[in-house]
Amino acid sequence: MTFAGFPDEGLVFYEGLEADNSKTYWTRHRPDYEAHVRAPLQALVDELADEFGAAKIFRPYRDVRFSHDKTPYKTHQGAVVNPDGRGAGGWYVQLSADGLMVSGGSWRLESDQVARYRRAVADEVQGGRLQKEVDRLSAAGWDTEGERLTRVPVGFPADAERADLLRHKSLHATRRWIPADWLHDRRALDEVRNAWRDVTALNAWLADNVGATTKEPRSRR
Repeated sequence: MTFAGFPDEGLVFYEGLEADNSKTYWTRHRPDYEAHVRAPLQALVDELADEFGAAKIFRPYRDVRFSHDKTPYKTHQGAVVNPDGRGAGGWYVQLSADGLMVSGGSWRLESDQVARYRRAVADEVQGGRLQKEVDRLSAAGWDTEGERLTRVPVGFPADAERADLLRHKSLHATRRWIPADWLHDRRALDEVRNAWRDVTALNAWLADNVGATTKEPRSRR
């Protein structure tokens, strides 16, 4: 399937789901989700796979086991690319009633990765590289996001250079677009491709300085 844009019906589907997040609504409108959300998203990431790698499309169902919010369905559809061997740094795209969102970087880091990240940020050369890249992305319209502490972590001076970056426990850059005509045709493919290219340097820094976790995966009981 060739990507031809995200149909307006996909955004309308999510508007309805936000108003009625129920199994009844989902069952009735499941064909709309498949045709106007999942299928075009699959086509989009398939066309980007040669350059960025194969994507994982997330399940539309929420994990409500440990949440007070028991609504069963996500009100957005996302896909992520995490290239093998990099350990840190990937690409993300998401469709919702609010429009399109793209992101690049790392969304969750284990403790050993956080430690390496902080050492690199504190390093004059590597920290300077990251600050320069974050500043460039900010000037280009990206938001710097990720879980962060309220204070500089223990072991670093409160007035440390790049203190804001040191507070991060994960780091990614995000751009959002409200619905527009280009979302419904192949221009959306160009926007996502160009945006993902724009965060390639950030991903490379994370891969070089953070890498994969060395922690053993938690056993399942």
